[in-house]
Amino acid sequence: MKVPKYRPPSHPGEILLKDFLEPMGITQRQLADALHVPYQRINELINQKRGITPSTALRLSKFFGNSSSFWLNLQQNWEIYHVLQEEEEELKAISQFKAV
Repeated sequence: MKVPKYRPPSHPGEILLKDFLEPMGITQRQLADALHVPYQRINELINQKRGITPSTALRLSKFFGNSSSFWLNLQQNWEIYHVLQEEEEELKAISQFKAV
């Protein structure tokens, strides 16, 4: 998996809003009702205060007709990018194991 190093990937909530909800004319409340989840879960996701869980990924994939992997990969890319930024020095200090 390729994670961009020099620009942050979009948060899954931003993609959900900009690429799905807005173009399709779906409100957060409508999506929450359709997914049988609390409105707060969708709102926190859109506002980047929550990530995509496997449960949410399965529900979104069923509703939008794409894969749960699509949603989980968005989340994973976002998280890896931020960990790379936060732990850059510690990660540089780790050497690859070489068998003797």
